[in-house]
Formats: sequence, C-alpha cells, structure tokens
Amino acid sequence: MDPKCAVEAALFSSATNLRISEIAAKTGIPEEEVRMAVMDLRREYDERGSAIMVAKIGTEYRMMLRSEYSDCAGTFARAELAPGVMRTLSTIAYNQPVLQSELFKARGPRTYDDVHKLVDMGFVSGRKVGQTLELTTTNRFAEYFGVGSTRKSDIRAWMDSMMSEDK
Repeated sequence: MDPKCAVEAALFSSATNLRISEIAAKTGIPEEEVRMAVMDLRREYDERGSAIMVAKIGTEYRMMLRSEYSDCAGTFARAELAPGVMRTLSTIAYNQPVLQSELFKARGPRTYDDVHKLVDMGFVSGRKVGQTLELTTTNRFAEYFGVGSTRKSDIRAWMDSMMSEDK
C-alpha cells in the first residue's frame, strides 16, 4: 500500500479534521511518513490548481473544496441548511457574540428554532447570560465552511470577502 495514497484516502473519507497521530495510528504508517505525505499532498493539490485542497486547521488537516468553487459544488450538493437558517447563522457569525434576545429582535420568532437547529448541528454554541443565551460560532462552523480560523475578526473578514466575491 502506498503511504501517500493511504493518507489521501484517510483525509478524503473523514468527516472531521485529522491529526497526524490519528492518521498514523489508524493506518499503521509512521508519523513522520504521514507528515511528509500530508505536506506532499498539500503541495501537489496547490501546484495542480485543484478545486480540492488539503487544509491545515490548527494542528489538524482536512481535505476540502476551495471556497471559490463552493458555488459550483452547491448546484450538485443538497443544501443542508435552509436559507432562513443560513441567514440566522450568518447574523450570529458576523455579530458574535450576540445575545439570542437581540437576534430575536432582528430575525423574529424563527430565531429559537434556527438556533436550536444550529446548536444541534454543532455550528453554534450558547452560554447562559441572565435570561438569554450569548451565541457564538464553533470550531465546526470554521471547519465546515473552510474559514481557516475561529477568531471572530478572521470570520468577519472571511464573510466580508465572500460577500465582495458575490458582487
């Protein structure tokens, strides 16, 4: 078995980010070989100009679509989030931390169902503040959408750049 192909298969098939040590443990390939394979794959996908990339998120890796190709893929993939839920998520991400009571004023009664769905999906977390929740996005949000960071300023900059691409 070719180690680089095994690492590529692991990254392709995983629904979550993977650490080098996880890939090594599950494939039986030494960590240094896994590390070299990941670096080679990242370089190869970049040099090829592929729509797919091997992204580094913190100390973990994930195979994902480059953001500029998400519209194309979106025409083939089923939307997991209804447009209204996506607007609620966008509002939370852009304005985080945001109180659920303030979100209710902006988005209306659908807020509670949307937030419940987003928490269940792992995109948003809530911390009790008085009678309401303070909402923020999670690591899963950053991973799923390919933001590359969990910092609020980076998420806002990413959202601004995505909106300017749509114009």
